[in-house]
Amino acid sequence: MTTDSAPAWTSTTLPITENPSPPDAHPGAGGAEQLAPTCLLFDLDGTLADTAPDLVDALNKTLVGAGLAPVPLNQARWWVAGGSVRLIQEAFSLTEQQALSSPWRGQLLEHYAQNVCEKTRLFPGIAQLLSQLDDHRIAWGVVTNKPHRFTQPLLVAINLDRRARVIVSGDTVARAKPDPLPLLYASDQIGIAPQRVIYVGDDLRDITAGKRAKMTTAAVTWGYGPPDDVAHWRADCIISQPSELLNLVGITSESENGPDGSPTPARRV
Repeated sequence: MTTDSAPAWTSTTLPITENPSPPDAHPGAGGAEQLAPTCLLFDLDGTLADTAPDLVDALNKTLVGAGLAPVPLNQARWWVAGGSVRLIQEAFSLTEQQALSSPWRGQLLEHYAQNVCEKTRLFPGIAQLLSQLDDHRIAWGVVTNKPHRFTQPLLVAINLDRRARVIVSGDTVARAKPDPLPLLYASDQIGIAPQRVIYVGDDLRDITAGKRAKMTTAAVTWGYGPPDDVAHWRADCIISQPSELLNLVGITSESENGPDGSPTPARRV
């Protein structure tokens, strides 16, 4: 769901600094070369990991509990970008406001908390991408609208919790995407200026947040955003496979090169 309203995953807020001051670029930096990206921040659901199977399982347990028929994964996976509110809204034919306060939403979240990573897997190519970033000492982190109580156990289960330089959940700071605050907070924690960060996501709110934070934005085509919509989000580049991100931070290897030996480029828009 691509909306500028507060994302549905947000459950609580923490009163921390509202406007973290991003660090300056390296001393003496003044040209485009010095401001080349040196850090990647990722959305979680639909970008790093395919969480839809577990979320839809939780939805279907909720539906069965309500005496309704379950919905197929290939139908409901497109609702995942809108979080628990969108899942309940679509499955129970409610308005957004009705879904927000529905007891069925609470049931869905409880079911999900019990099975946060039964079927969730990294998308193809993500493990290799992160290994390459680690090998080349490129900082990376996670900025998601998913609440901490789901984010942390999920990242532990997929072995990313100790590797990410920063993890910002939907309730880590006072506002969530599409507000830029979570992204600015993440870059502040890492100590890298926002202008040197690429934010990677699969939803319009990811791109909106990245642009508001003055970061380079990359929209992926394998997530939960409608594929036809991606080109209209005005991201700085469109990514069709994870290895394309390596080129944006100056990493090339044989596994990322095309048939003629040249690096496979990310598509600039």
